[in-house]
Amino acid sequence: MKAVTKARAKKVRVDASDMTLADKLLGIDRVTKVVKGGRHLRFRASVVVGDGEGNVGFGSAKAAAVPEAVRKAGATARKEMIKVPVRDGTIPHEIVAKFGASKILLKPAAPGTGLIVNSTSRALLELAGIKDILGKSLGGSSKINVAKATMLALANLRQSEEPIQMNAEAQEEKTDETE
Repeated sequence: MKAVTKARAKKVRVDASDMTLADKLLGIDRVTKVVKGGRHLRFRASVVVGDGEGNVGFGSAKAAAVPEAVRKAGATARKEMIKVPVRDGTIPHEIVAKFGASKILLKPAAPGTGLIVNSTSRALLELAGIKDILGKSLGGSSKINVAKATMLALANLRQSEEPIQMNAEAQEEKTDETE
């Protein structure tokens, strides 16, 4: 199965203004830029927000202080929210997505399986409302790249397989009529 590297269809953005959202801090990193006058110290925060009902967003931001970086990352995550198709607490089909050097494989799982994925993807999937899934993180282990690969995978999920099955049934009916 070939990895998805960009969104196939236009992302369905969600308006987060009227939702009750939970947010989770993925990590805070100290980043330093070396400039002519010395080192410029800043903080990078990564935040995931979601409502547990199929809406999730990821944001990352930098600032001179930790609280400001977390606030900016949360605002970015709310702006970048997408709708995820959840069927019976899992995803509708298997998908592989790649962002940078990180690759993520997500498979639907039977009820009661739980979230068997790495911690970065687990935070995203929990806040999206997915309860059962099997996953494997391949390639790079950067938290931001894994989170973006997971968001890319969730954005590329098809709603359901039903239209394809209905078309197959319609084809069968047409062949019966012509015979």
